[in-house]
Amino acid sequence: MTTKHTTLLAAHRSSIIAGALVIAAVVVVWAATRGGDQDSSAVRVAQANASADPHAGHDMTGVTTEDGAVHLTPELVASLGVTTVLAEIAPLTRTIRTTGNVVYDETRLTTVAPKFSGFVERLHVDFTGQAVRRGEPLLEIYSPELVAAQEELLAAHRMVTQMREAASQAVNDRATDLVDAARRRLLLWDISPSQVQQIERSGQVRRTLTLHAPSTGFVTEKMVQAGQAVETGMALYRLADLSTVWVEADIYEQDLRFVQLGQTMHVEIAAYPGEQFQGQVSYIYPEVRMDTRTARIRISLPNPGGRIKPGMFATAQLESAVTERAVLVPRDAVMHSGGHDMVFVDEGGGVYRAREVQVGADMGANTQILSGLLAGERVVKRANFLLDSESRLMESMGAMPGMNH
Repeated sequence: MTTKHTTLLAAHRSSIIAGALVIAAVVVVWAATRGGDQDSSAVRVAQANASADPHAGHDMTGVTTEDGAVHLTPELVASLGVTTVLAEIAPLTRTIRTTGNVVYDETRLTTVAPKFSGFVERLHVDFTGQAVRRGEPLLEIYSPELVAAQEELLAAHRMVTQMREAASQAVNDRATDLVDAARRRLLLWDISPSQVQQIERSGQVRRTLTLHAPSTGFVTEKMVQAGQAVETGMALYRLADLSTVWVEADIYEQDLRFVQLGQTMHVEIAAYPGEQFQGQVSYIYPEVRMDTRTARIRISLPNPGGRIKPGMFATAQLESAVTERAVLVPRDAVMHSGGHDMVFVDEGGGVYRAREVQVGADMGANTQILSGLLAGERVVKRANFLLDSESRLMESMGAMPGMNH
């Protein structure tokens, strides 16, 4: 090994010793803040490790412990790159991103089924995917039941005409009630008012009557052919109104408390990169899946023009306000030890005191402090700088020639 390498090795060894002593001091301070038999053991172990080193207490370390705090010299502060920041008061929001798929709005699905039996004579809508508007003709159907209902209506009209002058008012009212009942039967069978009026004006029974679309949308299923016999309640078409669609997405269990009905979510559709759509959380499913620890939410998304189609991939983002006044510190300022969290508070003059805190929600690179720290206090920006420093020294030494053994 060359003289240069020997010098570098000595320098690195001194830095490692300094880092090790600082780590030992941190353990002592941290254990002292918690108390108890286990913690006293940790203190003794840390002190023993520190005293076992022949260089312990040497001025080059620049670290001492006193009154439950770590004292670092300005030289060691500079060499370790210790920086501090103020704990600040700021609004805390939680950003939740998730992915999902576009599906039909189930409240806008319609099944067309006749309320009578008969035979399909002609199809006006004859393929799946065809767009229809409310009131447009779907098919023409011949039904003996419809023919009988028309005959009853016309017979009631004739009775009203014949009894208008000869019968009493009570009899005339009864005849009028029969006309209303016959007319209502046809209307309840989804025969349009215009067709009923045409029957009454012409006085003629129509062989076929037309069923019309009950809503605007697209034909998602067509289960009927021309000439086919149909029964009461048989599904002939299924229509989907795409003016509003749903995005179904999964939210992690720990984020559910930030999601509320009616919240606005920003949605991006893979088919339209860079374009944002706005929807609202309309439903939160009542169960959490045990395999993924997620719950499903439903986002209602306006879809003018029908550009967004069921089956498309979507990304949704929610900004949820947690609190208007939160004490925030950088996430790296918090050290975790078992079930405890701590920060190093800068008391000035190279004095850094370990303090246990209670943490709340994360927001980006920041963490909320619920208790244990006040706004305006200064904390070490990266509380694990001591461990990082030692790790970097060890890595650099391992990379030196002759240090592989």
